[in-house]
Amino acid sequence: MKYVPLGSSSLNVSRVCLGSMTWGLQNNQQDANEQIDYALTKQVNFIDTAEMYAVPPSEQTYGKTEAIIGHWLAANPAKRKEVVLASKIAGPGLSYIREGSNISGKTVREAIDASLTRLQTDYIDLYQLHWPNRTSPHFGKHWPNSEGFLTEDSAVETEQMLDILQGLADSVKAGKIRYCGLSDDTTWGINQYLRLSEKYDLPRMVSIQNEFSLLQTKDWPYLIENCVRENIAYLPWSPLATGLLTGKYLNGARPEGSRWTFMQRQGLFRDTKNSNSATKAYVDLAKQFGLSPAQLALAWCDQVNGVTSTIIGATTMKQLEENIQAFNIELSQELKVEISNVLKDFPAPF
Repeated sequence: MKYVPLGSSSLNVSRVCLGSMTWGLQNNQQDANEQIDYALTKQVNFIDTAEMYAVPPSEQTYGKTEAIIGHWLAANPAKRKEVVLASKIAGPGLSYIREGSNISGKTVREAIDASLTRLQTDYIDLYQLHWPNRTSPHFGKHWPNSEGFLTEDSAVETEQMLDILQGLADSVKAGKIRYCGLSDDTTWGINQYLRLSEKYDLPRMVSIQNEFSLLQTKDWPYLIENCVRENIAYLPWSPLATGLLTGKYLNGARPEGSRWTFMQRQGLFRDTKNSNSATKAYVDLAKQFGLSPAQLALAWCDQVNGVTSTIIGATTMKQLEENIQAFNIELSQELKVEISNVLKDFPAPF
């Protein structure tokens, strides 16, 4: 396993980050225990979760994933220091989480305390803002003139960011979190936080996790270049496009128990004619070069210049084993060229 610095932090993380959002809905405590134990044997030291999980989010499953990880940590206290544990505060919009309120310094402190209780730990290594208070171009809202985007007052947003950083600073000083990061944000969001941190001597954002895959490359090259230049770790989520890139949803297939059989809060905006055509091309390439479709997609993501650690998820041990193996695969130059050709044919399939 290869390890890399987590941005400007003192932490070194594995190139693979174990995602956990299925734990508490598609997976139970025993499943999660097996996944964590196996990942550790493969030298994966990075686990990502969120107060909002399991996914798709609901009031019934809110906090369940953190509680599952907490049970594992309580049963394995000696392993706590082996794990870089990341969690996230939910942004506005979910009525059952702080009545859908914006993130603020106050809610940051409240959410961290609640997460620590569920996780049964004294500290969180990386604490992230799941999505910003303003409308961001994520979750299918990345097309020009998307509703609500660029309508907020920048001065008001900046004032809110400063308040959030002050809440994070309090939690760092209290030893409750070590570092902080962003999720589903933009280049402006990153740089505004960096300016505020420098101006007011507040904690610096060390990472950002955004959707990134063969079917969603909107962050390349502009946001990713910004991350490289500013020493911000870039953490792709959904590198398999919620499972589409495995090929299992082609031709309208919906395997029993798979993610697309569950209600999706944002709808299946990834399920388009072009995304299916692109996926078919990648599945054919994988077969031609002796790889599974998932391994081709994950190995490609891992080898994109600027990617720090890729967040993977699995509902079965077979999937997890296959996914982790992908990070030992070196794509040939011939295959890279073939992949680039498909990317050029389908630059924005959803």
